[in-house]
Amino acid sequence: MVSTHSPDLLRRVSSGAVTINGSGRGAFQGAVDRPQPPSVVPKNAPTALAPQFGQYVLDHGLIKAAELLAAQQLALRRGIPLFDSLCALHPNHEETLARYHADWLGLPYYIGDCSDVAPDVLAGFDPQRCLRLSALPLYRRAGKLHLAVANPAEFEPKALRADLDWSDCALQYAPRSRIHAQVQAMCDTQLSLAASARVDLHESCRTWGLRPNRRTITLGSVPVAMIVCFAFWPQPTFLALTLWALLTLVLAATMKTLSLASFLTRPRTSHSVAQHSPLPHISVLVPLYKEPEVLPNLLRRLNRLDYPNALLEVLVLLEESDQITRTAMERADLPMHLRVIIVPDGTPRTKPRAMNYALDFCRGDIIGIYDAEDAPEPDQLRKVAAALHDAPDDLAGVQGILDYYNPRQNWIARCFTIEYAAWFRVMLPGMRRLGFAIPLGGTTVFCRRDVLLTLGGWDAHNVTEDADLGIRLARHGYRIEMLASTTFEEATCRPLSWVRQRSRWLKGYIATYLVHMRSPRQLLHQLGVWQFCGVQLHFVTALSQFFLAPLLWSFWILPLGFGHPLQSVAPAPLLQAVVVGFIVVECLTFAVAITACHPRERRYLLPWVPTLHLYFPMAVFAAYKASIELIIAPFYWDKTQHGHAQDTADMSDQTPIRLQAGSAQPADVT
Repeated sequence: MVSTHSPDLLRRVSSGAVTINGSGRGAFQGAVDRPQPPSVVPKNAPTALAPQFGQYVLDHGLIKAAELLAAQQLALRRGIPLFDSLCALHPNHEETLARYHADWLGLPYYIGDCSDVAPDVLAGFDPQRCLRLSALPLYRRAGKLHLAVANPAEFEPKALRADLDWSDCALQYAPRSRIHAQVQAMCDTQLSLAASARVDLHESCRTWGLRPNRRTITLGSVPVAMIVCFAFWPQPTFLALTLWALLTLVLAATMKTLSLASFLTRPRTSHSVAQHSPLPHISVLVPLYKEPEVLPNLLRRLNRLDYPNALLEVLVLLEESDQITRTAMERADLPMHLRVIIVPDGTPRTKPRAMNYALDFCRGDIIGIYDAEDAPEPDQLRKVAAALHDAPDDLAGVQGILDYYNPRQNWIARCFTIEYAAWFRVMLPGMRRLGFAIPLGGTTVFCRRDVLLTLGGWDAHNVTEDADLGIRLARHGYRIEMLASTTFEEATCRPLSWVRQRSRWLKGYIATYLVHMRSPRQLLHQLGVWQFCGVQLHFVTALSQFFLAPLLWSFWILPLGFGHPLQSVAPAPLLQAVVVGFIVVECLTFAVAITACHPRERRYLLPWVPTLHLYFPMAVFAAYKASIELIIAPFYWDKTQHGHAQDTADMSDQTPIRLQAGSAQPADVT
């Protein structure tokens, strides 16, 4: 059966203005208002809920009166269609509900497979747009384009393709999951290629792959030049680099002082937990790669999130070649709001490419990111909803606080926890309050979906896509605020693993800086003087300090009575003053760490703060590894292996969770 309703009639049906008899099964009116322009959070809940679809399934014995009443109350409370609330309350009957929904709409129910789709017809449409609109072009017949759609009341032909009109279309109804599966099956190559190149070319480092020889020669010439200079002019070269290291040290200390002062003078505010109705839809991306051992803990922690399942979807992203994790996922008992997205093999094989691929599968107004080992606080998503409720246009999203749940495992884990506390609890909030653009963390970032689509998602070729996104958001006039909610992770606490992870971060930092400084004048114009200076202060000082740290270490031999390579060109009092300056900077670093660890739950880390002086030198080895990889393998993702924590009882286990009797789900499961 093919729908023969006129376009105008279909619009009036969708708005509830007209009654139609579908297949002789009874009259109905549209239960869903036509959507308003997209926003992060729906501004107004529906004032009334037309119960005709509910009455229809009630008359057919699919549900009981009490179940219909509960579904209507949920739909009103959450601002969602009645059909969605019924599916949330009865997930095992979703297919049956979908068939009745199609019958109630007077539309054919599409149950076909890929053989029913004309490839030449589908080739004329953007598959990413098909996924976003949940619309599948099927075939042309009798002068009309037949489409399977998941949201007939919201479908606009011109949104799918500019030249389409209602008079060209005949609609069929299909569940969103079926449409997505068929678009993915038939357009996987096209979607895979698009995931690697979503970001504008001039803001992406993928151009480095177009001329690899030129990149290798250009980047490789820097260390070669350094070696030549040291070989022929050792003392002038040593002096010049030392002066630059001292200058960047002073600038870094200034930045740290300003951020600390800004943090200490901040107003005492906190994000409330959203109780307003309706709440926004949130989609959470969880990329995994060869990590089957973390899957049970991951599912348990995600189940503790206190957010209505009807408004939450969790997309676990698995690489096509990762058979071991795919097998483990197939054996797992997954909740209805969690689904698996298989990312086709392609290059580069990176986390941002996987997220780019999954972005169009998301239905949420807000897109969040969790890593495989994450343990977010249960009320985190409600805090996200509150923070972005009625958000101004320039607020793109929020960055949560990252912490570790295994700090007692060994010395590296303790120092890593102190470092993260200082960065996410003191430095980043201080930098944000100063008005600087902030490099984001790789997890617990929540962004508005419309902003991500406008910017092209993430740079698939940047191994620190988080830092890059923070700068790109600022370039386009957006900002990110800090969220007063914590996600606990597993601290990398083995020396080799720590160096490998840190080298990837530093390689990405270098790539991010080089990409955005391709045109300094344009960057200055987009960021403004203040934020432009902030980018220079953060990236240049951080990278310089890591690469030139051995030159600064040479000053520590002076208190031991040894000579210094610069003593022939610099008076002894000046060299001694430099040593005093080092001590002052170290005290500043300790002050930031002590401030971050001062709350009662982290005071046990205070005795370990002085040992940071021995911890940070490991980053020098990571910096040199990063520089080599940047030349020979800039897109290589050195994967951090998780699941080694001895203390797997994460901090979220200590937080009271409201559970239903006999259920592992939070009380408000819908």
